Amino acid sequence: MTKTALVVGASGIVGSAVAGLLAERGWQVHGLARRPVEQAGVSPVAADLLKADGTRAALAGIAPDAVFITTWLRQDSEAENIRVNAAMVRNLLDALPPATGPRHVALVTGLKHYLGPFEAYGKGALPQTPFREEQGRLDVDNFYYAQEDEVFAAAARDGFTWSVHRPHTVIGKAVGNAMNMGTTLAVYATLCRELGRPFVFPGSAAQWEGLTDMTDAGQLARQLVWAAETPAAHDQAFNIVNGDVFRWQWMWGRIADWFGIEAAPFDGTVRPLEDQMRGMADTWRAIAEREGLAEPDLDRLASPWHTDADLGRPIEVVTDMSKSRKLGFLDYQPTDEAFFALFERLRADRLIP
Repeated sequence: MTKTALVVGASGIVGSAVAGLLAERGWQVHGLARRPVEQAGVSPVAADLLKADGTRAALAGIAPDAVFITTWLRQDSEAENIRVNAAMVRNLLDALPPATGPRHVALVTGLKHYLGPFEAYGKGALPQTPFREEQGRLDVDNFYYAQEDEVFAAAARDGFTWSVHRPHTVIGKAVGNAMNMGTTLAVYATLCRELGRPFVFPGSAAQWEGLTDMTDAGQLARQLVWAAETPAAHDQAFNIVNGDVFRWQWMWGRIADWFGIEAAPFDGTVRPLEDQMRGMADTWRAIAEREGLAEPDLDRLASPWHTDADLGRPIEVVTDMSKSRKLGFLDYQPTDEAFFALFERLRADRLIP
């Protein structure tokens, strides 16, 4: 029988990848977003998860076998992040009709589980790397924990299974996304080439010199679907990265070569992208008009604040994936190839020249 999926946040980097993979594998897919976008094999569902009654009405008649929660809304404080994002998960799960069979709910969070929320990111007493799932929560408020608690409470009430997935920085395509390093770096490299500026690494010496890893959206999608379909993976939390490690001093040059520009030598000074890209909106608009690009608004493509948070961390970040590998998830994705595939897609979709 055909299985039915509800992908929440289907217009985002992760959600669009999950919805596409499910459609390819023959699932009936409903893609929920505040402003759904057209995607092959996905039935759009428009809903604002902060409105409980509207969410219930939007989901009437949809009885998913699996639910994939891949969305969040950034607020001005962690207290507001907790209030808003917990309410979104709660309203969603309260709105689902009773399951007619086994149901699985997968929640995507991230390494802020180990690193702390934006207000205390990478500070204080952090767990030792590589991060492992058995490392407990930090003694700090964190909206990821609040989202998890809503899932756990609903699972105990309604009897569904769950999984939690913790990617590192995600590489993938989505316009208007708040956490979008790959497209941000592509736009930054394009601006450097246009203006004849050096391609300057914006982050810390710890990130330039230390080992790190990342997560391709397709790799994350494969683990999400695997967990939903694998009983041994139910009621478990998993890290998810590509499977390789690298140093930014190597990756920065690889990205520069792809765009045909030269990577500037790194002298240890942090030069945030928010500063480097400030005032470039008009330049990008001019490039977009000249090249016939699909998105002239720089703010809808680039999120320098989030890239600065990742590349400015003062500690090495490496993620352990032994748990899911032991259970049979063996997929692998070279990170430089993930970047290059994204850049090719951005070019094909006329988002970069």
